[in-house]
Amino acid sequence: MQITTLLYPNFETLDVFGPVEIFGKVPDWNIQFYTQNSGSVSNQDGVCIATESFTAIPANIDTLLIPGGQGARILIQHTDFINQLKLLAQKSQYVLTVCTGSALLAKTGLLNGRRATSNKRAFDWVKTSSSQTHWVEKARWITDGKYYTSSGISAGMDMALAFVQDRVDKNTAQQIATRIEYHWQQNSQQDEFCPK
Repeated sequence: MQITTLLYPNFETLDVFGPVEIFGKVPDWNIQFYTQNSGSVSNQDGVCIATESFTAIPANIDTLLIPGGQGARILIQHTDFINQLKLLAQKSQYVLTVCTGSALLAKTGLLNGRRATSNKRAFDWVKTSSSQTHWVEKARWITDGKYYTSSGISAGMDMALAFVQDRVDKNTAQQIATRIEYHWQQNSQQDEFCPK
């Protein structure tokens, strides 16, 4: 399994490296980082990652991972990026978003008529990305077809473990959770961070 991870300036650190920590422990799963124009990408936490260009992404994408972060609020206004994202998501077998990454995906129209969730602290803003997406506020993560969307930041790890369970098996997912000493919330509807 190839995990194609999209980055952009001011991505949220744990949105990326929570799932990457999990996916990197699955045998024969590989992770690559891409940005629209390649080069190093950094965020507000001082994390800097070397990336390849979108043009280097293989024609057949196994899994596309889209993180959130403050940079998403800028990118969502860039039609060229949204159009490229739509093409990448359409040719991906699976698409996973963390936090406000779901707003970027929703802006493409690919979540129209589908259920999705996002970060509760940014939920009102996220909903403005698509009035045709069925936004579910009380959810740790949501699976709708090939699309997995998760709530804020650390919820991406719960979603990632659920994705491993779905693609490999529950035992592998549980072993990874134990190895990284992480308390995996296995119930996608159990969302203690939802204010309602």
